[in-house]
Amino acid sequence: MPRQIVSVNEDSLKDDLKILVRTTIQETLNALLDQEADSLAGAERYERSADRDAYRSGHYKRKLTTTSGEVELAVPKLRGATFQTAVIERYRRRETSVEEAMMEMYLAGVSTRRIEDVSEILWGSAVSAATVSNLNEKAFAQVEKWRTRELSSAYPYVYIDGIYLKRAWGGSYQNIAVMIAIGVNAQGYREIIGCAEGYTESKDAWVEFLEELKARGLKGVRLITGDKASGMLGAIAEVFPGAKYQRCTVHFYRNVLIKVPKMKRGYVAKMLKAIHAQENFEASMRKAAEVVVELKQMKLGAAAKVVSDGAQETLTYTGFPMAHWVRIRTNNALERLNREIRRRTRVVGTFPDGHSALMLVAARCKYVADSDWGSRRYLDISLLEDKEAYAQ
Repeated sequence: MPRQIVSVNEDSLKDDLKILVRTTIQETLNALLDQEADSLAGAERYERSADRDAYRSGHYKRKLTTTSGEVELAVPKLRGATFQTAVIERYRRRETSVEEAMMEMYLAGVSTRRIEDVSEILWGSAVSAATVSNLNEKAFAQVEKWRTRELSSAYPYVYIDGIYLKRAWGGSYQNIAVMIAIGVNAQGYREIIGCAEGYTESKDAWVEFLEELKARGLKGVRLITGDKASGMLGAIAEVFPGAKYQRCTVHFYRNVLIKVPKMKRGYVAKMLKAIHAQENFEASMRKAAEVVVELKQMKLGAAAKVVSDGAQETLTYTGFPMAHWVRIRTNNALERLNREIRRRTRVVGTFPDGHSALMLVAARCKYVADSDWGSRRYLDISLLEDKEAYAQ
């Protein structure tokens, strides 16, 4: 006896389910609107009642875009009273979740044109570029509130860096620096604690940025990690005199290797890494002295000078718990964030002004901060109070 084979058309089934859900939503919303109209009128439809406050006067059609597609609402009209519904806000044409999804797409790096296409595919209704821009203004208001929030925790470790973007300036295009700071709070979690615009990474710009962080509540700073940007050292000493400075070891390696021929960079890189693989500060300094001697023997005097002058400021981390060394001696946490910012700002090209550049960078930072990035414990801060952890 032949077996009966049942085949299912998945695409057709999905379409039918989507229509069913959309129809159910439309019927439910219309029923809620009718109930509200009955309550305001003081009587049901066609009901004769002495207590009636208003009369029904038909409906007007209104479309609403939802996550299940576009639905058509029959909004009741009343005579003798104004119909105001709590089901949907006045003049709203899209469900709140749809607007949030569009803002999320923009902050995640999706272009305005792509959002128009995606919205038509997902919700059956395209949105204009002006609509996306209006939604972005709402999003940026939330971003600005987040960017200038009060910092209530202590942040023993802080990472600072600057990223350069292009902006229009007096008819020409110039670079603008956006300075960013990440802090590890008292519970050991990372936070993006600040980003601000600076014309250049000068001392004045860094002082202004750090003073802004301090005014917002940044406290308890023990170590600040960054590259050796112009003016950064003087700004740290002026604003946070009690904090120590750690020069990023990765940036230090780059500064040395740029003085080395390509054929020898692999070997020299291993020599540099050996400096920071020692068990304490004294051993690392002895190894740095050996590296300087060997570089001079290799006729690499310029590289040897960079190591001799800068090795000590890359070893500040050795005065902190050994379990923290790998994560506090580099700016890698900020470098990964900078790559995310570059990916988002690359589609813009040149910004019309510094504020727009800052807002988009801040929006991207907030998007990253709201993800799993900040929900994982980064360091065990309790080790800072355990003196034995420094010698292990």
